[in-house]
Amino acid sequence: MSKAASRSRRLASLAGKRVTVVGLGRFGGGVGVTRWLCGQGAKVTVSDQAAESSLAESVRAVAGTRCAMHLGGHREEDFLQADLLVVNPAVPRDMPLLKAAESAGVRRTTEINLFLERCPAPVAGVTGTVGKSTTTAMTAEILSRRRTAHLGGNIGKSLLESLRSIAPDHVVVLELSSFQLEDLPLIGISPHVATITNLAPNHLDRHRTMEAYAAAKQRIFAFQGADDVLILNAECAATAGWADAAPGRVEWFDPSDEPFELRLPGRHNQANAQAAWVTARQFDVDRESAAAALRDFTGLPHRLQFVTEHNGVGYYNDSKCTTPEGAVVALESFPSRTAVVIVGGYDKGVCFRQLGEALAKSAKAVVAFGETRQKIASAVEAGRAFGCPALELADDLASAVNVAASLVEPGDVVLLSPACASYDMFTNYEERGQRFTDLVRKL
Repeated sequence: MSKAASRSRRLASLAGKRVTVVGLGRFGGGVGVTRWLCGQGAKVTVSDQAAESSLAESVRAVAGTRCAMHLGGHREEDFLQADLLVVNPAVPRDMPLLKAAESAGVRRTTEINLFLERCPAPVAGVTGTVGKSTTTAMTAEILSRRRTAHLGGNIGKSLLESLRSIAPDHVVVLELSSFQLEDLPLIGISPHVATITNLAPNHLDRHRTMEAYAAAKQRIFAFQGADDVLILNAECAATAGWADAAPGRVEWFDPSDEPFELRLPGRHNQANAQAAWVTARQFDVDRESAAAALRDFTGLPHRLQFVTEHNGVGYYNDSKCTTPEGAVVALESFPSRTAVVIVGGYDKGVCFRQLGEALAKSAKAVVAFGETRQKIASAVEAGRAFGCPALELADDLASAVNVAASLVEPGDVVLLSPACASYDMFTNYEERGQRFTDLVRKL
């Protein structure tokens, strides 16, 4: 019997337990766990600060589960009288009611923790500042050619409801954000194979310091054993020293290794492919099989996704890019001075100096919009010379698209690569990307 299966059998039943799901979420982050908990016989209460009107899609998704819905504000009794709190990753851990529940001895966990405790199959976890979604999807694509692979975590749906169909000889591939990794110490479990794509400043509005952000990422391997594997990027100086702290074996992927034939543009996607290949190799996949899978991989929506061509100009949707580093990587996927880049969004408190330098050096034009537009414009202005690149400000995405379309000529590209989260104007990056797609298809 596997370690995971043995551990799962020792877990106490949740039937009859009073469980509060903290944060149903506009993005559905609490939907899967709510349905699963109800299926386990738990007495579930969903608590969310947001009103029902803004959670309509998520509320519909849990209809018929017999859970109690306490929306539009939290109730103290839902926290202090519960047997267990299941906390959405987006909920700040310094929330006063969570602190009060902790002082009262109420146990806390997360959807990912519940899954990792019960998963009977080996898990490959992928994290990093940029590239983790594509690397995770590539890894699952490669592994699915040789065995049954399940894709989940921060990408796709919750796998809790799929537990009955996951066998010990399958493999689970999880994208894991820093928010999801924060609470792994509550269960002391890390994935069997942990892959870290890279590390750069991000989510400092949540973690406050780079040290705290890095510490959250390190939890993906902190609880591994001697038989487990940590995979690091040979070109990432920020994570190189983490090899010394690894409890198990350490492997490296090198973005400069023999390239794969890919449909996706950019050197960064070669890095993602190399990371996916080394991850899949831990499950006895040969390079030829990996190469065949990667040749067929068409990419993920909102990640350097080709949308359309209009009057000889290509339009690319990279709305998933929420970091300056990611935007630099996207820019580098195209020849210098051919990209009109649309940037801006919610302010997460990161520095835009490096992005400004890259845009000033290589972009044909920059159109900044959203909450961070002045900060990004100032960073670009600092590196401009002789009025190049063109620099424009826009009030919203529609205006930004129109301005960008006026600055291009055949052979150029318009690239939405915001470098920021979407919360200042959109519900999520998917809505932002879809809005961009709709706009450019109407040009």
